[in-house]
Amino acid sequence: MEKPQSELERDRQYCELCGKMENLLKCGRCRSSFYCSKEHQKQHWKKHKLICKEADKTQLPAQKPGQAPQSGDNKAPEKCREKKSPEQADSANTSTNTKACKVGEKAGNDRSNSTATSNGQSSSSPQKLALECIVPCMNKHGICVVDDFLGAETGLGVLENVKALYKTGRFTDGQLVSQKSDSTKDIRGDKITWIEGKEPGCERIQFLMNRMDDLIRHCNGKLGNYTINGRTKAMVACYPGNGTGYVRHVDNPNGDGRCVTCIYYLNRDWNAKEHGGLLRIFPEGKAQFADIEPKFDRLLLFWSDRRNPHEVQPAYATRYAITVWYFDADERARAKEKYLTGAGDKGVKVDLNKSSDPS
Repeated sequence: MEKPQSELERDRQYCELCGKMENLLKCGRCRSSFYCSKEHQKQHWKKHKLICKEADKTQLPAQKPGQAPQSGDNKAPEKCREKKSPEQADSANTSTNTKACKVGEKAGNDRSNSTATSNGQSSSSPQKLALECIVPCMNKHGICVVDDFLGAETGLGVLENVKALYKTGRFTDGQLVSQKSDSTKDIRGDKITWIEGKEPGCERIQFLMNRMDDLIRHCNGKLGNYTINGRTKAMVACYPGNGTGYVRHVDNPNGDGRCVTCIYYLNRDWNAKEHGGLLRIFPEGKAQFADIEPKFDRLLLFWSDRRNPHEVQPAYATRYAITVWYFDADERARAKEKYLTGAGDKGVKVDLNKSSDPS
């Protein structure tokens, strides 16, 4: 069942600054851009005013287009209509089923599901996993899940590195990309730290990053139209387990260059019914959503742009994850020219012709 056009339009609405997709305010001047708060509207006005002026010429001819409005607008932003969730839009079709996409089996045979899973990575090469599962899954569904990515022993080593890091007190409140805002805690409740991989005590995290790079190297040139030539540092995140989460948002709403999001989960014996903490993805234009449990040794990949709005539901147990974003060369270059470099502070040059960790 497809969503009505009005609901599809609402699903495309997001804060122009941070990507949040809930409780939005509409620009009262151009009536085509949205913000999660007046503060974010003010912060984005320098870029938005160029577009807002053009829209103003056609929609509000009596208003002076060159006049900079207060609070980044000449009107108080209007509250958007409350969005209906996919389960409200289609109660009979509320979630996707996850198909096992074992190495050697083409994910393209799936005709109905929006996500696929690969099991048994340890028994297959990164090249085989990339070409026979990840590439077809991503190109068809935009989402791919790989279980048993590193194996239990190596995964436990990564978890030990992360727990040791957390005990050092290096983790800080998660921030929005390139912005520090008083409203951040209302949007995300995780604690994070950024890791290059060469820090003392992070050897297993570096190994994980190597394996991610190797996997993407084998996918490169086959994932959509992207040419991947870089990535961020690893963002190590912890949701403390007190009901914190991350509201519905888009990772890359402003074309900052990030094209693929890779998340590795480290949570042993995770029970979603008891612990919550699901990552819920709302693929653009689909009535269904995809629920991903943050299970131990699971790797999740999805497109970083507006095609995959997602949220982290409240977690009631300590929830660890490591996220790396990969850059498309062309979009990244355009973003740097436009100074959309918030994620670039964590950018790393990646030589995808090598399987070792880039420096």
